[in-house]
Amino acid sequence: MDTLEEGTWLDGPAGIVRKAVRALPLGRGRDALRGLWLGHPLHPVLVQVPIGAWTSAGILDLLPGESRAARRLVAVGLVSAGPAALAGWVDWAEQRPRQARVGLVHAVVNLAAVTAYAGSLTARIKGRPFLGKALGFGGMAIATMGGVLGGHLAYRQGAGVNHAESVSVLVEPGWHRIGVPEEFPVGEPVRRMADEVAVVVVHEDDGRLYALADRCSHMDGPLHEGKVLAGCIECPWHGSQFQLSDGMNVQGPATAPQPRFDCRISPDGQVEVRIAQS
Repeated sequence: MDTLEEGTWLDGPAGIVRKAVRALPLGRGRDALRGLWLGHPLHPVLVQVPIGAWTSAGILDLLPGESRAARRLVAVGLVSAGPAALAGWVDWAEQRPRQARVGLVHAVVNLAAVTAYAGSLTARIKGRPFLGKALGFGGMAIATMGGVLGGHLAYRQGAGVNHAESVSVLVEPGWHRIGVPEEFPVGEPVRRMADEVAVVVVHEDDGRLYALADRCSHMDGPLHEGKVLAGCIECPWHGSQFQLSDGMNVQGPATAPQPRFDCRISPDGQVEVRIAQS
């Protein structure tokens, strides 16, 4: 895995594929494939169908008289692999180079598994059940390798996880002083610290102060370097947009909302923030 992460020779092919994925005319469907509506990436959900279908087909291949059912399950896995792969590609197109290298190999391995299962289905249809079963078990072994790579992406490299989840733990309860009102120009994001957590503060035209965790939940992008757009702040790295009022994400690739802070002016004129109460 470490060798794949350091494989700079993968950057060239990854760049070509990334441009192709980003150029797909998906519109709002891109955020739907990312899982914006779900609250976390959609790809891990969609892959359950082909994995489940192919695993079930393998079990039936070990039993007598189940060849027709096994063939149908192989076909179900092949049909469902397309949407799962598309969701995965959309997520992958916004990943860091080390993640993208592993993700590219993950995709190639999964393509090999799909190819094996396509051959398995063809052999079954042509009345060659032994070859069909052999290709099916081969495809299952390859798909397992793809799953290992996917697990490395998610749990070792943090692809697709909520990078802002720890904010509520790192900030002590209560109010934290971060400056005076004059230090927050209207319409300009300003970075401040509350305990160990960076906070981005925006002074809106209506005089209200809004504060969110500064590091984007998608890939830790610095929101204070982004743009303020119609009540939202946009991450400068990948374009995720979060509402200032409640931290909800209105545009991906981020799928998790941004932790929000309550703001107030203390009696002695200091701006104070605290992690938002439920």
